Amino acid sequence: MQLTGNQFTAVSALAGNDLATLPDFPAEIRAPAGTLPGVSAFQVRISSEDISTPGDEADVLVAMNPAALRSEISKLRSDGMVIVNADGFGERDLEKAGYEVSPLDDDSLDGFNVVEVPMTSLTVTKVKELGVKGRDAERSKNFFALGLLCWMYSRNPDDLRTWIEERFSSDELVKAANTTAFEVGYAFGETTELIPVTRAVAPVDRPAGTYRNVNGNTGLAWGIIASAQLSQLPTYLGSYPITPASDILHELAKYPEASIRTFQAEDEIAAVASSVGAAFAGNLAWTTTSGPGMALKAEAIGLAISLELPLVIVDIQRGGPSTGLPTKTEQSDLLQALYGRHGESPLPVIAASRPADCFECAIQAADIAIRYRTPVILLSDGYIANSSEPWCMPDSASLPDLSTEFATEPNHKAPDGTDEYWPYLRDPETLARPWATPGTPGLEHRIGGIEKADGSGDISYDPDNHQRMTNLRAEKVAGVADYYAPLEVTGDPDADLLMVGWGSTWGAIASAVETIRGEGAKVAQVHLRHLNPLPRELGDVIKGFRKVLVPEMNLGQLSRVLRAEYLVDAQSVNKVAGLPFTGGEIEAEIRKALGDISNGGA
Repeated sequence: MQLTGNQFTAVSALAGNDLATLPDFPAEIRAPAGTLPGVSAFQVRISSEDISTPGDEADVLVAMNPAALRSEISKLRSDGMVIVNADGFGERDLEKAGYEVSPLDDDSLDGFNVVEVPMTSLTVTKVKELGVKGRDAERSKNFFALGLLCWMYSRNPDDLRTWIEERFSSDELVKAANTTAFEVGYAFGETTELIPVTRAVAPVDRPAGTYRNVNGNTGLAWGIIASAQLSQLPTYLGSYPITPASDILHELAKYPEASIRTFQAEDEIAAVASSVGAAFAGNLAWTTTSGPGMALKAEAIGLAISLELPLVIVDIQRGGPSTGLPTKTEQSDLLQALYGRHGESPLPVIAASRPADCFECAIQAADIAIRYRTPVILLSDGYIANSSEPWCMPDSASLPDLSTEFATEPNHKAPDGTDEYWPYLRDPETLARPWATPGTPGLEHRIGGIEKADGSGDISYDPDNHQRMTNLRAEKVAGVADYYAPLEVTGDPDADLLMVGWGSTWGAIASAVETIRGEGAKVAQVHLRHLNPLPRELGDVIKGFRKVLVPEMNLGQLSRVLRAEYLVDAQSVNKVAGLPFTGGEIEAEIRKALGDISNGGA
C-alpha cells in the first residue's frame, strides 16, 4: 500500500497539483496481516491550491480488508466514498478485524457511499493468464486499486505504465502482472457505472521552476550533498540504521560520485565516534539517528563539544521512550537535544518544519557547524521524514558559500620568540577556533576529552581556566543568534493570541490560523527554526501578546523552555498519539483561547 500510495502521489505531482501525504504503517517487518495493528495506510491530499497538511477528513477511502476499514473509517467525511475489496471480507478476515457481523451487511456504513469491488478475484483471473498463480497473483491487487484511483482522479495512465515498466524491469512476470492489474483497475472504473463521476484537479499556480516530489529524508540527504559541494570539503556520514532515519544513509549511498563517504557502523557509538574522527581529519562530518540512538551518542557529542569540531547530528524523532513507536512521529527529543549531555555542553539546535524545508535546514546546520566550529543538532521527525510535497529546486547560485580555510601556519609566538600553533586561539568575531588537519607540518596539537588551556590547548586542571573555557564555549554558542535572519511573525501582529510552534506542527498551525483568520478573528503565528540559541527578539515578541499557545507533540517541552526563559505564561497544547496534529484540533484550541480572552481571561 505504501508503494502504490507513493506512486499515486508521484503522478499527482507530475500533474502539477500541490500535495501533502501521511504514510502510517506498522513497525514490524512482517506485521500480522489483516489485523488492526498490521494495517498499512497512506493518506494523500491533492489540491489546485497551496496546502500545508494531508487534510483532516478524506473524501475517498480504499479499504482492502475489514481491518483497514475499521482502522481508517473515522478519517472519512460524512457522505464520503468507501471503495472496499469485497473479496477481502471473508469470515476469517472479519474475525481478525474484530467484526461479529460484516459491516457490508449491517447499517454501520449507511452514512457513506459504499462501492464494493471484487478486486482480488478480478486481478487473479486476469493475471493467471500470464502464468502467475496463488498468492503471487493476489499481490497485484493493489495495482488494481491504483488503476481505479488513477481513472477516478484523471491521472495520466502513461505515467504509471512507464513507472511500472522501470520499477519491475528485473522481473518480467511481476512487471506483466502489475501492469495487467493496473489496466484492469483502470478499465473497471472506465466501463462500469459503480463510480459515476471522475474528478479533475487542476494544476496549482506556482512560480516557474523545476519541481521535485520529495520526502523529508530525501530532502535532507540532498541538503547534505549540496553542503559538500558548497563547502568543497570531503564529507562523511557515520550512521547506524534506525527507523525512521535509515533512509538518509540509503539515499546518500546512491551518490558515491558526490564524494560522500558513508559508513554503516556496528552501533550508534561507533557511528558518532567515527564522525568525530572524520571531523578532526578535516571532513564535514554528519551522523544520523533517532531518539534511543541520541542517548547512546551523548558521550561522543560531549567530546566533539570539547574538541570544538564541526559535526552535524541529525535526530529523526519517533515515539518513545526506548523502542517506543519506531514508525510513529513525536517531538519528544527536544529537551534531550537541548540538555541531554554531561557537563555544561550547549550546542546549536535547529528544526525542520516540513519536507521541503529539510534541504535548507541541512545546509544551514552545516554552515553553523563550520562557521562556529561546533556540533549542531538538526531535528526532524517521522512525519516529516516519510511525508512528501513538491519542492522547487533552488538555483545553485542562490545557495550560500560554505567554504572555510584550514590553518596552515603557526599563529602564535612562544616566549622565546619561536613560532608555534595554538589550536584554541579564537576568531574574535565568532569565537571559533582554527581548524588544522592532522599531518600539517608545524601544527601538531593535542586533542582529547580533558579540559584544554585557553589558547594553547595544553591539558589544564586550573580552576580559573575551566571557568573561562566553559564560559567561552557557552558564549560562542550564544553568539550563533547573531547569524539568524529577523524573526518572522505571520498573521495579525496586533492580535491578542500568538501561536508558537516548531518542527512539523507548522502545517497544522498554519492551516488552523488561516481558517480562523478567514472567519474574521485575529491570530498571529511564530514558527521557530532555531531552538538554541533562541532568536534574540523572541522574548519581546511573545510579551506583546495577551495569550500564547504552544502546540507540541510532547508534554510541553518548548512551552517549558519559553516559560523559564521569558517568565511568560506560555500554555502548552499536547498530543503524543504517534500521529501529527490535524488542523481541526488546533482550530478548536484557538477558538477556546479566543473565547477565554473575550471572557476576560489571559
